[in-house]
Amino acid sequence: MNPVDFLSLFRVKPDHRVRVSGFDPSWRGKHKSKQDLEDVIQKNLERLEDAQSLLWASGQYALLIVLQAMDTAGKDGLIKHVISGVNPQGCQVSAFKQPTSEELEHDFLWRYSTKLPGRGRIGIFNRSYYEEVLVVRVHPELLEKQHRPYLKPSAELWKQRYQDINHFESRLARNGTAIVKLFLNISKDEQKKRLQERLDNPDKHWKFSAADLTERAHWDEYMEAYADALSATSTEEAPWYVIPADHKWVSRWIASEILVKTIQDLKLKPPELSKEQKAALAKARRELIAN
Repeated sequence: MNPVDFLSLFRVKPDHRVRVSGFDPSWRGKHKSKQDLEDVIQKNLERLEDAQSLLWASGQYALLIVLQAMDTAGKDGLIKHVISGVNPQGCQVSAFKQPTSEELEHDFLWRYSTKLPGRGRIGIFNRSYYEEVLVVRVHPELLEKQHRPYLKPSAELWKQRYQDINHFESRLARNGTAIVKLFLNISKDEQKKRLQERLDNPDKHWKFSAADLTERAHWDEYMEAYADALSATSTEEAPWYVIPADHKWVSRWIASEILVKTIQDLKLKPPELSKEQKAALAKARRELIAN
């Protein structure tokens, strides 16, 4: 299977209605265990490091990685294992919690726009503006905190927000930000196992939150919200990928493939030196040899 075919398995086609249930969260290809992919993942991390170095050196593009998932799907682990090899000076991670009073005074995209990566950098959004059409849709009472009398939960409101997001991402793409959106697709059964492990293992008690069970009770509503958001906002400029997440090593493998290919598709080249810079290098080389 060539890389293009491989990625097409998980990419949501633009203007294509999808169902989350149409993607297998336990998919692992022909691989039976983590050991099958250790060398592949390590090679991808090395390729990602090289690609990031070129992204940094060229200074032409930024890369924005948007991560969305249900609780326990492995967002933090993906960031730790896949991005661990890149230069931290060229990478930033932004995790978004409940909006502050200042953030609520602005439109729903404002606080995210302040954390966008500059050219040459990789930015990772651990949750993102998509919370506004996911969590807020499942819990419409959150709209009251946004102090806008015209914000009423309705199909029209979510449609407007999808449009706002698409316009926002289109503007970013036109101005040199490559966008990759990853939905880590965990099954309800696997989530139950991971939550149970957090309850059973004292070393993982700190990870458990009663809110996890509260949100789990809305599983079907979240799957419907995700299906609508993925269908409405996967574009050529900012595609969504539905990543199988029941096996963490599989999600890390697929994510690393996608990120490497995304940067490589930018066809970046090292910055070309001016005549003055070349002359300065030649002079430095002569001085170094002489001394």
